[in-house]
Amino acid sequence: MTTPDPEKATGAVYRKITRRLIPFLILCYFFAYLDRVNIGFAKLHMQDALNFSDTVYGVGAGIFFIGYFLFELPSNLMMQRFGPRFWIARIMISWAVLSAAMIFVTTPVQFYVLRFLLGVAEAGFFPGIVFYLTLWFPSWRSARTLGLFILVTPLSTIIGSPLSGFILKAFEGAEGLHNWQWLFLVEAVPSFLLAFVVLRYLDNDVKSARWLTESEKHIVARDLDTDRQRSLAANAGKPPQSLKLMFRNGYVWLLALIFFSFNIGYYGINFWLPSIIKTSGVSDDFHIGLLAALPYAFGAVFMVWNSRHSDLHSERRWHIAIPAIIGAVGLTLSAYCSGSTFWMMAWICLAMSGTLALIPTYISLPGTLLSGTAAAAGIALVNSVGNLAGFFGPTVLGWLKDNTGSTNTGLYILAAFLLLCAPLIFLLPARLVNPRRYAEKPAETDEVSSLKRGSV
Repeated sequence: MTTPDPEKATGAVYRKITRRLIPFLILCYFFAYLDRVNIGFAKLHMQDALNFSDTVYGVGAGIFFIGYFLFELPSNLMMQRFGPRFWIARIMISWAVLSAAMIFVTTPVQFYVLRFLLGVAEAGFFPGIVFYLTLWFPSWRSARTLGLFILVTPLSTIIGSPLSGFILKAFEGAEGLHNWQWLFLVEAVPSFLLAFVVLRYLDNDVKSARWLTESEKHIVARDLDTDRQRSLAANAGKPPQSLKLMFRNGYVWLLALIFFSFNIGYYGINFWLPSIIKTSGVSDDFHIGLLAALPYAFGAVFMVWNSRHSDLHSERRWHIAIPAIIGAVGLTLSAYCSGSTFWMMAWICLAMSGTLALIPTYISLPGTLLSGTAAAAGIALVNSVGNLAGFFGPTVLGWLKDNTGSTNTGLYILAAFLLLCAPLIFLLPARLVNPRRYAEKPAETDEVSSLKRGSV
């Protein structure tokens, strides 16, 4: 009689969890991301129809993140109180209704208010999902798991860009609505319907998962407990579990600053890419959609490879710094070659490959540094402060476009912020961002060693 291989059994459990959760969460976030960024395609016609300047558009696109910033931390704390299943469904219903309400916009003030409220409604969704996954996967599996989930970011654009272009081209004038109004309406409906599926499909945690056996639950609980112990050792015996300690943790604020710098570059190009492509000489909405999807297809490949390579080598910092540098170089060269559609797109593809590749590895860090209530709050704090940059990136590009007639200067500024991520990430000690790697090393500090022997 052969003895079961523990490693194979453990791998089978996590594959089972991955198959159950990740595809469905990808589907949910796909529509969340689509409803957030479809404003970039709506701009192609909405701006002329409503006589909005580039500055008005930039402020409206970015003000989403002010609402997101203000309500993300409270939203994640409410998720802990009401449970992930209910709170995720509530978020999805709210953003679907507000996204569809964009069809009634006629003035800049209405535009600003609805985009702000959309940010309030969606606040907590992404960090909530990240926190939710920490309840199922230990940190040494987090980058590859988040890599699969965050794959939805490029997929939303790969699929959503041609879809948005098609809606704009096919629905103009139908039932008396403009094509940009149909864009908001059609893309909001799936989110509304999926919210009710969330209530029946998701479980709040491992304990409540009836589709796992008791032995499978034990494997996950054991790994999560081991992860907490390693995090405790890496933090020199200071349990990072309270909100007070989380707010006083300088590394959490450093993570937020890094994410802020990253997002200034990322969201600036994200919201303006359709307009940049159109300026380069492409006029057909569907063709713009196809071209806008191309950089994200390249980015998706490098995102999966980088996250898996990071987990394989238990290394985080270089897997963030190098992609950030590549992204900055790509953005700089795309602005320099803006007169050529081919070369501009080639460098944008390089920029997105670097930019997207660092996301899952980076997003795994707050859950590694913190635990308990502090993990939910820390993930939300880092994400909300970081996403505040989503206001500045599009706004700066819009203002510069109105005042210079070109987006090139803005792209250089965005590239500089993206480049800043590389040196900042090395201010985080390797022992904190790679607890498993350092827990396995024989040479440790006396304090950490005493913790492992139990002599605290």
